[in-house]
Amino acid sequence: MVCPCLEAEDEAVDPLEVKGVGEVGQIGAAAAVADAVHHSTGRRVREAPVTVEDLL
Repeated sequence: MVCPCLEAEDEAVDPLEVKGVGEVGQIGAAAAVADAVHHSTGRRVREAPVTVEDLL
């Protein structure tokens, strides 16, 4: 795939010649869940996954 602004070949693409950006949007998801658990229960959980046993 040739980037029109860089004029360089990029070999790290999938067969559809696109790159995924899904991981970028998931970076803060675990922290947001842990923060919501802390605000609703008052217990700070620092390990994933959060289970009921962690809150008791």
